[in-house]
Amino acid sequence: MPSTRALKTRIRSVKSTKQITKAMQLVAASKMRKAQEAEKASTPYTQMANEILTHLANQGETDRHPLYKVREKTKGRLLIVIATDKGLAGAYDANVLKLYAKQLLDDQTAGVKSSTITIGRRASRFVSRVKGIEVAGVYQDLPDDPAGGQLRAIVETAIEKFESGEVDVVDVVFTQFITSVNQQATVQRILPAGYEKTEVSDAVRTAEFEPSAEEVLEAVTYRLIEAQVYHALLTARASEYIMRMLAMKNATDNANDLIDDLTLAMNKARQGAITQELAEISGGVEAMK
Repeated sequence: MPSTRALKTRIRSVKSTKQITKAMQLVAASKMRKAQEAEKASTPYTQMANEILTHLANQGETDRHPLYKVREKTKGRLLIVIATDKGLAGAYDANVLKLYAKQLLDDQTAGVKSSTITIGRRASRFVSRVKGIEVAGVYQDLPDDPAGGQLRAIVETAIEKFESGEVDVVDVVFTQFITSVNQQATVQRILPAGYEKTEVSDAVRTAEFEPSAEEVLEAVTYRLIEAQVYHALLTARASEYIMRMLAMKNATDNANDLIDDLTLAMNKARQGAITQELAEISGGVEAMK
């Protein structure tokens, strides 16, 4: 059995680790709420874009736009994979990278050339170990609100590769936040451009498009693709924080259990030492009689 001093040292070490995991749990919980609020704030924008696109589709405008064209055969695919930068989020990275690897195998089986944009250090490290994958972009340490130059660079790269015919489809591999206890790795197609057909409000139906319906369609289509990537980043970040919060909570609970076990072992060791000392004293007294 370890000595009392060694057990005290281990207890102090576990308590120090517990403080770190507890702090990380609280930070993740706070950031998760902010990520969820940002995700909800983008919903009205996406809904309005869907209304405008539904109205323009009814006028036949989307049929002539190149970003909506579905090609007969898929020869190339661009995958945008979203993972973490820091890890310590349970099975988050394992789930999304497993789905990404499955997409690569499916492409290889179908004879489709795959290229990848990685977001997060874990994704870039994984891709660097896979042979034969063309990397179209590497992004790390994106802010929690990724609306900026990096987001536009990702979207513009995807659109450029699609319009040039280098790829025929563009998919995003990310973790979707469904509920606080349910996060699911999923694949969402952003090109060819798609939208959810919805009821068109009177404000959109009676609106006059300036300077023309074609230019409005061009702008709205770009913004909708950008909004889809933005939403994927936000929901992936919310999933990351909830899974990190749960992982750190489990680590904190395990630390508490370990502290209890070590404290019990230390008390037993201390009791054993006291019993031994009493036995020695009693033995000495008997020897002196």
